[in-house]
Amino acid sequence: MQLAHFFDYQDSYLTSLQQQAKSAHTVAAYRRDLAQLQTLLPEHTYTEPTHRRHFTAALKKLSQMGISERSMARKLSVWRQYSSWLQQQGLLNHDPMSGLSAPKIPQRLPKAIEQEILNHLLDNDTDNEPLSVRDHAIFELIYGSGLRVGEIHRLDLDDILLNDGWVSVWGKGNKQRRVPLGRQSIAALQAYLPQRHAAEGEKALFTGRQGSRLGIRQIQIRLREWALRHGSPQHISPHMLRHSYASHLLQSAHDIRAVQELLGHSSLSTTQIYTTLDFDHLANVYDDAHPRAKRKKD
Repeated sequence: MQLAHFFDYQDSYLTSLQQQAKSAHTVAAYRRDLAQLQTLLPEHTYTEPTHRRHFTAALKKLSQMGISERSMARKLSVWRQYSSWLQQQGLLNHDPMSGLSAPKIPQRLPKAIEQEILNHLLDNDTDNEPLSVRDHAIFELIYGSGLRVGEIHRLDLDDILLNDGWVSVWGKGNKQRRVPLGRQSIAALQAYLPQRHAAEGEKALFTGRQGSRLGIRQIQIRLREWALRHGSPQHISPHMLRHSYASHLLQSAHDIRAVQELLGHSSLSTTQIYTTLDFDHLANVYDDAHPRAKRKKD
């Protein structure tokens, strides 16, 4: 079957993404990136771009708009996936984006919070107001088990196994994993659960004032306000708590494969970025361990 117009099958493609358990947020982002591609292509080719140069021109326009390399690479990835899907469906005879390179993305290291700062903030959180007790349990769980904010949002009551010390997590791609619960996380959850306010039939572990599932944005705002209220010297986000979990764990355990499993990373390369976070620590390990690194004492 020959393709009449390159963009005629967007809806079918996006439906296939939904069937692959892609989130509504992800599908909406793919829709926006494909819609933008139509505005970037030369007018005489926007219905049927058949050559790599058409997409090269689209990338050039993005660059002229001041779009970051990271965003350009993401958009190109979406375009490529759609083009590849069309070819798999027999709707394209060739992939017009074959060999098209994404712009080089500068490495961006995750921000980690010092252990002493985090421990001080969490240990001195003594507010017994119900919402504060809930928030404390959330923050202990993010830092203690390295969960994404979306994973916290999706947790149900039966995902927590306090007696066994585990939490069952649904991560990216609807993949499930089990993560250990720390002692402090268990204590915080035990304090929260008797105060949990939930509407009838609500299964969510963390709920808001109305008794319904607590939203991701609410968690982000509550953490930001909590950090300010407790005198944090820096802004704190759920993402930073997760990064801190990963980097602190690697500094102590030196087992990148185990950390990969705990974080739910599908690729080891994603986890490896944390190995570059603490150069002083790595230098000290080298100095202490390698026989040629040890200096002679005077």
